[in-house]
Amino acid sequence: MNLLSLFKNTNNNNPHTLIWGDDDFLNDYLARSYVKDERFASLDHVIVDCENDGLDELIAALTESSLFSNQKIITVKQPFFLTTKVAKKYQKQLKQLQDIFSHLKELEDVVVIVASYEKIDRRKKLTKTIMGSFNVVEPLVRPYEVAAIAKALIKAEGYTISQSALQILVERSDQVMDTILSNYEKLKMACVDKKITEEAVKTNVDLSLAQNIFAILEAALNHNYQEAIIRLNDQLREGTNAIQLLAVFENQIELLLVVKILAKRGRSEPQIVKELGVHPYRVKLALRSRIQINKLENLLAEAIKLEYNYKNGNYHDDNFIKMYILNV
Repeated sequence: MNLLSLFKNTNNNNPHTLIWGDDDFLNDYLARSYVKDERFASLDHVIVDCENDGLDELIAALTESSLFSNQKIITVKQPFFLTTKVAKKYQKQLKQLQDIFSHLKELEDVVVIVASYEKIDRRKKLTKTIMGSFNVVEPLVRPYEVAAIAKALIKAEGYTISQSALQILVERSDQVMDTILSNYEKLKMACVDKKITEEAVKTNVDLSLAQNIFAILEAALNHNYQEAIIRLNDQLREGTNAIQLLAVFENQIELLLVVKILAKRGRSEPQIVKELGVHPYRVKLALRSRIQINKLENLLAEAIKLEYNYKNGNYHDDNFIKMYILNV
């Protein structure tokens, strides 16, 4: 299965493809997968990085025949010619590219452009030509879609993953697609018969920093203060400072607080997930918590006050953050 089909395509019958989005890791992963498609198995693979190799190298790759076959597939990285930041010295090359892409149907080669930019210059003639003649794919992954996209991607590559294993993978990757893909690469090497189990994820994917910090506050909220202090000391020994810890605590408390408020206003679990744009499991855990809204408001205010004192140099000792945890 073509992984690009997991996202919106303007014309998936067109082999010439523009992958556009600000997630460089995901874009590259999808591009690498696409050029390995069996349709292109007989083609030479050429990679041109426009920033490092230059536009003349790209033009040569697009206009010169391959020594080994009639066709090649060209991956174009860092296509700065699609952005607003193009120096005047490149005017000649831009005109050449305009001519090449205006006659794309005459090109024997397949072109895959990977534009890892938040914005491209849609007003530019060259950009309009490329977007009009290429299959344009924007791999946008919203936070609440991360698990579903990850599962579909894993399935598309011929692997299976249990729901519990997927949940742990997503949690330990902080719901970040890049981290999920990176951890998934480790799991592909470790799993047997292309089956990713819960045990495999627990063995090969470490708890993230945020998860370790979440566990401190979670233990304290459950009045397991000894466990909370042990976990807190572990993080401090590993070099995490009080300000970093408090930033994660505040994020965790804010989520709990907002979920509680929305639930009180009658929002359903799916509505809260969509409204906040967070992973469904985090909302589910927040709804299970019995802590009251006024308690969360006080904890958040105290955390902000504590962070302020650390940042302004009023507090230096780790005992202040330890006292905060013991008073949760």
